[in-house]
Amino acid sequence: MNASALVAAAVQVGVVAVGAPLLVGLMRQVRSRLEGRAGAGVTQPWRDLRKLLRRQPATPTGAGWAFRLAPLLLIGTSLVLAAVTPLLTTASPLDPAADLFAVVGLLALGTVILALAALDTGTAFGGMGASREITILALVEPTILVAVFALSARVGSTNLAAIVTATLHDPLRVASPASLLAAAALAIVVVAETGRLPVDNPATHLELTMIHEAMVLEYAGTDLALVEWASAMRLTVLLGLLASLFLPWGIAGASLAGLPVALAVFGAKVAVLAAGLGAAEVFIAKLRLFRVPELLAGSFVLALLAVASSFFLA
Repeated sequence: MNASALVAAAVQVGVVAVGAPLLVGLMRQVRSRLEGRAGAGVTQPWRDLRKLLRRQPATPTGAGWAFRLAPLLLIGTSLVLAAVTPLLTTASPLDPAADLFAVVGLLALGTVILALAALDTGTAFGGMGASREITILALVEPTILVAVFALSARVGSTNLAAIVTATLHDPLRVASPASLLAAAALAIVVVAETGRLPVDNPATHLELTMIHEAMVLEYAGTDLALVEWASAMRLTVLLGLLASLFLPWGIAGASLAGLPVALAVFGAKVAVLAAGLGAAEVFIAKLRLFRVPELLAGSFVLALLAVASSFFLA
């Protein structure tokens, strides 16, 4: 652990925390333009967060510690994810913790925390959203593990920074069948994990279709701001991880000299992915709920094929 690594990790966390709402605003703006609307602007999510942070939180009658602690725990796991995932640099002081299983565990922990908070409210919507979210979690997390394991098989390590470094040294890995299949599987699970179309619609409040929104209906004020901020950071981290694993060029090493370039390249890659996702949502309809497991099962099959090809086509 050295000063350069500490600075790089701090910059990475700051970039994710500040840039996450802007990324959500970019997706909304792209979608608005394609739908023929002017849009509220890229900075609108930050204005919404500022407004929510000025309001008092509200706790439903009978809710316990799970409901009150969930926003803090969710924002905490999101910040840790931003620190351990190789987004700007591969020389983070938390590199030993940047293991595939640790990152997936942190993602699952955040989802379970929010599901417990939804159950703690005792409302029908909270229980419905929690059950749907856990069902998706049970299908998403194994797919992430298997897909990234296909990339780690040739490296001999499940450390994400090691996988990214190996791809930098051997760029042809990106064009291998294992990488292409793993990229397709991860793209699907990122959409499911972040609650985007066609799995979930973040702009709806219809009780029969919403998943994530059903779990946060009882939150207000600063608690809702933390939940929304954490969701935006999880989206940024997952898109950044997708870019780092399959398009790692521009990531800085142990030196701080390459950090400004890494910041610019990271912003460009994540912005392109977010704009593409926002544009795709205009032309995609939400799947029926019972069809979502079929989509996620297909992504798991792609991940299994990626593992098989990494061994047999090496």
